[in-house]
Amino acid sequence: MRLSLILATSALCAMPALADEPVFPAKLAGHAVLPALTLAPAPEDAPADAKISGKFTGTEPIRTLETVMGDTGAAHGKRATGISLPFNGQPVQGFSGYAMNRAEDGGVWMLTDNGFGTKANSPDALLMLHKMVPNWDTGAMALAQTIFLRDPDFKVPFRIAYEGSESRYLTGADFDLESIQHLNGEFWIGEEFGPYLMRVAMDGTVLAVYPTMKDGTQLKGPDTPGISATSVPGKDWTVQRSGGYEGMALQPGTGLLWVLFEKPLLGEDGKPAGNFLWSLAFDPARGEWTGQSFKFALAGGATAIGDFNFVDDSRAMIIERDNGEGDPSLKCAGDAAPDCFPAPALVKRIVMVDTSSLDAEGFVRRIGHIDLMDIQDPDGKARLETAAKRDLAGKLTFPFFTIEDVMRVDETHIMVGNDNNLPYSSGRQLDKAADNEAILLEVPEFLSAK
Repeated sequence: MRLSLILATSALCAMPALADEPVFPAKLAGHAVLPALTLAPAPEDAPADAKISGKFTGTEPIRTLETVMGDTGAAHGKRATGISLPFNGQPVQGFSGYAMNRAEDGGVWMLTDNGFGTKANSPDALLMLHKMVPNWDTGAMALAQTIFLRDPDFKVPFRIAYEGSESRYLTGADFDLESIQHLNGEFWIGEEFGPYLMRVAMDGTVLAVYPTMKDGTQLKGPDTPGISATSVPGKDWTVQRSGGYEGMALQPGTGLLWVLFEKPLLGEDGKPAGNFLWSLAFDPARGEWTGQSFKFALAGGATAIGDFNFVDDSRAMIIERDNGEGDPSLKCAGDAAPDCFPAPALVKRIVMVDTSSLDAEGFVRRIGHIDLMDIQDPDGKARLETAAKRDLAGKLTFPFFTIEDVMRVDETHIMVGNDNNLPYSSGRQLDKAADNEAILLEVPEFLSAK
């Protein structure tokens, strides 16, 4: 059956259920912050080009440190964020995924994404992952370890930016890292450009790179190596730009990795083939796609997902979001201005789904969600103020464009984090780059919901 026909028959039954979806309360139990401008030095054996990052974020190369101000972009009013490029070092930013399995010492494995957003502007941004330890008592977010990715054994199936170097470190011109899992002493990383699934050793060495296969066909995006400028959307490629593996969950019991696309795939007409996302299963033990899949229906107002992690053998959490940032009370009445948000945050949710319960068309059952724009904070745990024209006393909101990290902590708590898109996103304040935040949420009803 064609995808368009599946959508036509399933959307009618899927969407009414979303309107009645249960909303569970969330209480702030902890708040940790890593300042936006946190930099890591490039490895000593990295090319000299990697010592300074962000040199290619303008129309011409930028050779003088911190001379070009970051801004929020046209869609968000082009407000200055107070942080300028290029950087003396590598930005520790853009946290784009939490691994379900922790390090032996309890630290959380998480990713930095591709750097500055595109292949073209990130050839000097090194790809890395971190072991993060939040201190809920002090509010500090410590990075206990940083691991840079490299390809000394030529496992990457295309020319990398630092192809001629001896160390062969990977950059944001090669991959866009968006999801991570830690399994059997190795990392599995999902990325958006291919999209590809990467198997990586604990020291950052790439062990294998797998293309995406669905129904015997490789799924590609506009940034997949080999796709030309004259390619036809919907025929030569069906994965939207910035629409690859935003989420990848490790399923307990089966050991399967389930990737979840950030945006809908394209139909033959080059347009999104419905308001739903595909999830595909990969068997890391065999190194192949299993052919299993399900579909996740986006609720009204949502445009993408941010992360995906299981809480038990079948239930999983998915971050569902719109493209807004900033408090809704500061929405611009007309044209964008310095004192308002043109597109404020409205839909920022964590959705619980049951992957063992699919309808006749393959849609996963949505159990309910928590609203990240309505977190209760009766104990005053919030550590940062939020610009707003309304009373936020006793409440915390998470008004960020990209919220890309969620994991179960224990039977009653989850942890959520943002991707701050340094230096391009704000959210809490109108004129200040967003920090890297982690929030600990007490959500017993949500985690026990069936």
